[in-house]
Amino acid sequence: MAELFTSWDIALFYFVNRTLQNPVFDILMPFVTNKYNWIIPVLLLYVWLWWKGGRTGWSAALLIIPVIILSDQISASLLKPFFHRTRPCVALEDVHMLIGLKRSLSFPSSHATNMFAAAALFAMFFPKGSRYYFGFAALVAYSRVYVGVHYPFDVFGGALLGVAISIFVVWIWNLLIASRYEKWPQGQILFRR
Repeated sequence: MAELFTSWDIALFYFVNRTLQNPVFDILMPFVTNKYNWIIPVLLLYVWLWWKGGRTGWSAALLIIPVIILSDQISASLLKPFFHRTRPCVALEDVHMLIGLKRSLSFPSSHATNMFAAAALFAMFFPKGSRYYFGFAALVAYSRVYVGVHYPFDVFGGALLGVAISIFVVWIWNLLIASRYEKWPQGQILFRR
């Protein structure tokens, strides 16, 4: 069964990385996948959450910290060493490489884990924008396969992990708030408008 998943994963990887290759994405995807290009927009969003987000924004700004710490550390420090999967740019031939060769481990994708964790958290606090949060997270995840550094199942696993971590953190948040303040019913996110 594992061999079947691996062969599907490799076939999907080559489909995204080679078959869907085009000049526009060759410029766009390296930009999207570079986390340093997003520092200023993320900082501006964080400031906006504190300044204009009201109590809902304050809650989201507070919870994004443990969500990202957990998602990053669980994916990079716990699961990658456990699964010890080699990246496609190292393991496969004829990879269309658009960024530098990455020799670190592959499963799960930390980029996908972190982006989907953030998307899920914001979707719980600001549900009207859910399609944008998850759309952007999916774009980043896709970029990791397109530039040649992750298999599709790496980003799919990272996406599931990120969503699960956000749900867990908000669940703990709700338990703490519900036990401390009786007026907040169990399962309701504190400070939601």
